[in-house]
Amino acid sequence: MIFEGPYDPPDGALRLLNPGPAELVLNRRGSSVWKVRTEAGPYAVKVGYPSRTHAWTALAPAREAAVLRQLTHERIFSGEWEYGTWAAQPWRRGDSLYDRWAPCRKGEAQPDLGEALSCAAALSGLHGMGWVHGDVQPAHFLLGEPDGAFLIDLALSRGGRIPRSCDFPYRGCLVHYEAPEISAGVLDSGTATPTREADVYALGAALFISATGWRHVDYPDGASREDQRWAIVTRPHRPVNVPGVLGGLITRMLSRSPADRPTGAEVCETLSAAR
Repeated sequence: MIFEGPYDPPDGALRLLNPGPAELVLNRRGSSVWKVRTEAGPYAVKVGYPSRTHAWTALAPAREAAVLRQLTHERIFSGEWEYGTWAAQPWRRGDSLYDRWAPCRKGEAQPDLGEALSCAAALSGLHGMGWVHGDVQPAHFLLGEPDGAFLIDLALSRGGRIPRSCDFPYRGCLVHYEAPEISAGVLDSGTATPTREADVYALGAALFISATGWRHVDYPDGASREDQRWAIVTRPHRPVNVPGVLGGLITRMLSRSPADRPTGAEVCETLSAAR
């Protein structure tokens, strides 16, 4: 059976949230995401289902809910439905890093070091709590909250106990941001181990593409995931043409050796000193 979506919030979510109007904001890769109004404020309801290429996407909402319950005291809801799981969490406002830096890609502005620092601080904060994100990409940093960037989409994160009913192996992330060791692991065995070092590499790749519009490694737009990963494993990253301190920092973050990359905290220190 081919699952396409979008799928409406299941009855279990509706009974718990008693929502008002709902707006579909995303439907791709096995997830329908709705913004719903509730008495407690707006919530994001994620409805997971098997995608054309992955069955684990059906379990992702419940897995993310299990992670969030260990990281926040907010009201997080989750449950099962006919084709997978669903979860609800408070809605996060803001623009993605990629959208916020659109003027940089047009040559109309320079990357904002304060915004880069805010993204690095969000990731470093997660690392400080003993977790790795595993799916760092520009769309997962939201800029606009009063306290700085907010890091979303934690379904692939590792660091605590996850119920067996919603757990699944780590099979890499969006390949455009994978570190070479992650791509190599997936090519070799189908799975990999997410790490803080790989998160930092992905942050470097996210900053680079947001500022320039270029992926960190060159491969054709229509390349298969396997070919993309081979390119990341075997080819050097593109020259980092971002000026100033940020360019030098991104170059270090994209080091092939995990040991040569700065930590998230060191990224924050460098950006703080440069502001």
